[in-house]
Amino acid sequence: MTMSNQTTVTEFILQGFSEHPGYQMLLFCCFLSLYCVALTGNVLIIIAISFNPGLHTPMYFFLFNLASMDIICTSSVMPKALEGLLSQKNSISFGGCISQLYFLTWSASSELLLLTVMAYDRYVAICHPLHYNTMMSKAFCSVLAAGVWTLCAFNSAIHTALMVRLTFCGPNVIAHFFCEIPPLLHLSCSSTYVNNVMTTLADAFYGGFDFLMTIVSYGFIISSILKMRTSAGKQKAFSTCSSHLIVVCMYYTAVFYAYISPVSSYSAEKSKVAGVLYSMVSPTLNPLIYTLRNKEVKAALRKVFLCFRN
Repeated sequence: MTMSNQTTVTEFILQGFSEHPGYQMLLFCCFLSLYCVALTGNVLIIIAISFNPGLHTPMYFFLFNLASMDIICTSSVMPKALEGLLSQKNSISFGGCISQLYFLTWSASSELLLLTVMAYDRYVAICHPLHYNTMMSKAFCSVLAAGVWTLCAFNSAIHTALMVRLTFCGPNVIAHFFCEIPPLLHLSCSSTYVNNVMTTLADAFYGGFDFLMTIVSYGFIISSILKMRTSAGKQKAFSTCSSHLIVVCMYYTAVFYAYISPVSSYSAEKSKVAGVLYSMVSPTLNPLIYTLRNKEVKAALRKVFLCFRN
């Protein structure tokens, strides 16, 4: 720390899972395994979609973007979390903490918004199949994806800038295994009113509006499926959106569990559990969910493995 008119924090200590010292090595092995599987699975999906022309469709284009977001999300958290499980004191510089906050907020919010876009894609595919190619043109899909990345980058920049303007004069222990908004606000010794307002607005948009739009899309999808005359048609229609529905339920469960609540009611333990779910478990399971339930992706991955062998 440096001294001026008051003591200013130049680094933070990530509490991590230090309250459970007996499980440190077990957690390290589990988290390392999850990280390796997440990276491998998402990279394979990106390669399979990139080099297989049969997967150059809107659904897989958005899946490509989701895999990219998963890599950014888990890579912004896991290296430092793994380091913390092996060291007695897991410190992170102020700049490192702000950088982690930016990339994590960017990727996590992008995933929530992209899941809504993917729900709309499934709505068009099932409810308006004859107009699908027109409504979900390559140019329109590119605009949607670019809009998701740009809007969420802007949102993350706002939250990061608001965090940088705060004064931190101690204590400097973050009750988490990575830097995120609520625990940092609790450590600030200056007014966090604007930060709290912007956090509430972001929660309302990403946790409220996005979720509502996803529910509306699936309401129309289910209605259309029930109106289908043949059981084969119903099964085929449901199979095209079942993987996405599983991912949506898993991701929003973690978000609602810990974050859709006022900053003042923040719970460190709940936040750690949710952090594990969306920064480790979700990026690990997403590739498995989309590949195990999708014959086209599995076929594309077989081609990738054959290319590596040859």
